[in-house]
Amino acid sequence: MDIVVRAGDITQETTEAIVNAANSSLLGGGGVDGAIHRAGGPEILAACRALRESELPDGLPAGRAVATTAGRLPARWVVHTVGPVHSRREDRSATLASCYRESLRAAAEVGARSIAFPAISAGVYGWPMDDAARIAVQTVRETADEVAETIGTVVFVPFGEEAERAFHRWAEA
Repeated sequence: MDIVVRAGDITQETTEAIVNAANSSLLGGGGVDGAIHRAGGPEILAACRALRESELPDGLPAGRAVATTAGRLPARWVVHTVGPVHSRREDRSATLASCYRESLRAAAEVGARSIAFPAISAGVYGWPMDDAARIAVQTVRETADEVAETIGTVVFVPFGEEAERAFHRWAEA
């Protein structure tokens, strides 16, 4: 599996799947979530509403992932995952790792050969960037064999210079 770190706008990625750092409602929000919903158009929201009306009436729990259409985005699918809010009192690393693992599984399930990730939980959820990058890269590497028959390329699209440096550091380690 190729792991790439690329600066840019995740909504412009041409991977077959992009990951949305969603909130549990799946109905849009701020940050990456809002950008993906705006760029992808109403088709993504309609797919998320359908999920809420059927299999996810209480929303998407943290650490899980689900795929929908990508609407008007260059990608074919959006994989929505809910990252944990960082806590100094409770270790939520396993939940953050689950976001990456479950996103890879959801993308492989729909047949995506490539996937792009933002830095899940490292924005308003307060996860320290270096630790977020470490968990992301290590989890992708640990899950690679499981999804290798489908996914050949993982692209990390971190936002900002600090995030890029952290992801490069861990991807090259």
